[in-house]
Amino acid sequence: MKPLRLILPLMLCALVACKPAADDAAKPVATQAAKPDAPATPPPAKPAGIGEVPMLKVTTLDGATFDLADQRGKWVVINYWATWCGPCIEEMPELSALDAMREHIQVIGLAYEDIPADDLRAFLKARPVVYPIAIIGITDPPAAFAAPRGLPLTYLVAPDGKLTKQFLGPVTAKLIEDAIAEAGGPGPGSA
Repeated sequence: MKPLRLILPLMLCALVACKPAADDAAKPVATQAAKPDAPATPPPAKPAGIGEVPMLKVTTLDGATFDLADQRGKWVVINYWATWCGPCIEEMPELSALDAMREHIQVIGLAYEDIPADDLRAFLKARPVVYPIAIIGITDPPAAFAAPRGLPLTYLVAPDGKLTKQFLGPVTAKLIEDAIAEAGGPGPGSA
């Protein structure tokens, strides 16, 4: 029985380890009384759902612009991750290999944390990937891809620009390629 008492708390810690540092959704939102002469504030955009065409335009760590609309014709893997998330780090080499070996697949990493760009560059120097990385501030995630409730969080976007699948937790190249094949794309092992 003694080993179970040790294993259970460790398993709980592992499950909680990749939750975002702050859950902004739980905080109360301050409201301001509407003034007759004040312009109406539009409601925040809701995240894209399966079958919808999400928009994503971010500046990558190397200063380039990644625009999801420019990726039409390719399957796009959008991966929320963080440097402090063990499962995120474990999946990075496989996502990098998938991006490098499959011309029909483009991966983009969204580093979801408050981290200076130089610190992230140093992190990536030790753990290089071939796909672009953008820092996504935890207070301002892209509207079409809401703040994740856990990491890693991966989205699959079809060549027509429609959101096809969402994965919460670590992914593998096989899992992504199987999802692509299931959605009518090329099967695993296709170049």
